[in-house]
Amino acid sequence: MAQSRQLYDAILNGNAKQAHAATLAAIETGTTPMTLIADSMVPAMDEVGRLFEEEEYFVPELLLAGRAMKTAMELLRPLMTASGEKLPVRVVIGTVKGDLHDIGKNIVASMLEGSGFEVIDLGADVAPEKFVTAVVELAPQFVCMSALLTVTMPSMKTTIEALSSAGLRTKVKVLIGGAPVTMAYAHEIGADGYSENASGAVGLVRSFLAEA
Repeated sequence: MAQSRQLYDAILNGNAKQAHAATLAAIETGTTPMTLIADSMVPAMDEVGRLFEEEEYFVPELLLAGRAMKTAMELLRPLMTASGEKLPVRVVIGTVKGDLHDIGKNIVASMLEGSGFEVIDLGADVAPEKFVTAVVELAPQFVCMSALLTVTMPSMKTTIEALSSAGLRTKVKVLIGGAPVTMAYAHEIGADGYSENASGAVGLVRSFLAEA
């Protein structure tokens, strides 16, 4: 369908205006939100991730693609709510307490959402208690935490401990990332996984889903 291809191209090129127009046109022809997500948005964000991995795209291109994708999702969400359609996987994401950096977290959130997952973004400077509340109220399958400062990395461990204390640790997979974070640190604090970039985070979520 022409509109599906136009939406794919709009996201790939980071054109939010074109993404808005293509989504509206597709809706008017009766294309369902889930069809647009599966046929246009997920393939487009997968391609964005591939181009980033191959260093043909960089952070600005990821941000623009994410903005275009979000523009389309803003039109689709009300339709999905009205029809009772739900994305099959829910992810809670946030930058940990004491850390106000959110560019990297925003990119990861966009890539996850564009890959067909429901993403609840808690923002930056998120206290462990807020992560716990989100898991209780929203029942996500994944919790993703970001830290851009070495001094805020311990908040990741504190959050995992808070989830354990609340009896929730076995209910979610905890994934962490950020410039100073390493796989060794993920193992040290008991996280389930680590990724050094946004496309890797998408792959990590998919690998856990495949195992399940």
